[in-house]
Amino acid sequence: MADPNIGLLLYIPYRELENRVFAALAEAGFDDITTAQARIFQRVGPHGSRLTELAEAAQVTKQTAGFLVDQLERAGYVERTPDPTDARARLVRIAQRGLTAMPIAGAVIADVEAEWTAHLGQRRMAALRDALARLREVTDSYL
Repeated sequence: MADPNIGLLLYIPYRELENRVFAALAEAGFDDITTAQARIFQRVGPHGSRLTELAEAAQVTKQTAGFLVDQLERAGYVERTPDPTDARARLVRIAQRGLTAMPIAGAVIADVEAEWTAHLGQRRMAALRDALARLREVTDSYL
């Protein structure tokens, strides 16, 4: 592949980071979370999120999000609680098992970022972060 497109250039490093996170989680006993479930899990807000918000942010149907949340709930990663602002609604919140797994993933991400910084140099890594943050302004409708 002589000249990969920008999408592939963005995807390959992300996939490497993701694979390393999943490997560390599995090694720590969290081997029952799938990529699809993780994409919902990582979008749960600090005070909880409604299912419709998770579906929109993960760009899946509400039914798919509900199915994935059901799986995450059975595995103990999330829980559904009443929404204090709307008695008819429920929030998806991170449960204790999810809270226990999060620092493991965070440590791997920090290690990967440190490796990338060592490879690229501080200036290039800062420029990369800045460029990606600026691209997010026009690509992430959930900001």
